[in-house]
Amino acid sequence: MKQGYDTLRLLGQGDPAPFEVMNPGGSSSVLLVCEHAGQAIPAALGNLGISLKVLDDHVGWDIGAAEVARLLARRLDAVAVFQPYSRLVIDCNRPPEAFDAIPAVSDGIRIPGNQEVDIADRTARVAEIFEPFHAEISRRLDEGRHRVAISVHSFTPRMNNVWRPWDIGFLFRLDADTSARLRDSITRRYPRLSVGMNEPYQVNDSTDWFVPRHCETRGLNNSLIEIRNDHLRTAEGQKRWADIVASSIEDYLNGN
Repeated sequence: MKQGYDTLRLLGQGDPAPFEVMNPGGSSSVLLVCEHAGQAIPAALGNLGISLKVLDDHVGWDIGAAEVARLLARRLDAVAVFQPYSRLVIDCNRPPEAFDAIPAVSDGIRIPGNQEVDIADRTARVAEIFEPFHAEISRRLDEGRHRVAISVHSFTPRMNNVWRPWDIGFLFRLDADTSARLRDSITRRYPRLSVGMNEPYQVNDSTDWFVPRHCETRGLNNSLIEIRNDHLRTAEGQKRWADIVASSIEDYLNGN
């Protein structure tokens, strides 16, 4: 990894912007967020010492999540905010001080470019990627026209050699009602699906950002949706699951 570059100049002219907004004039009261949408790595960091195969796997991004969020934005006419950089550069759903915000090891895979990250490197990743992304989300939520925020993720069927049987999970903390209503819609429409509540993860202050920092601080209705990524590896699968999730959100908005 290159060391000693100016901490405010991590991103170069050829690097993507630190966030992407789709459908900025969307009329929906839902704001969609996708923190692990992309696989970009700033040129200054090389390839973090990993292969394209590793970057393409679940440790590099949330497989299929971005396309599901795009399809949701189109169907719901919702604003969607995407993070284009790999979660291995900095995980934008973690507090930046969390031990795994810049993971040295992910699901047993060593990330050479994240070993012994110095203060300048960490500061640059936070200042130029994490902070602008979240500032854009905050700006949109502070407009006051969004009454619910939904974050779209995917999860690997097996993590640390443990099988995860759920087709979809809803993560929540203080606002249990939104996730429960989204779940109830899915189980009514698709009774054969396995739906987890606070599975395969649980929300807490030390490991999460979207729910505690964006939603709970504003008293905003929210849910973090996790879809098992073996369902999302084809365009057909992504469309099917976008339809499933969109229907549940529409039921929620219509009071069903």
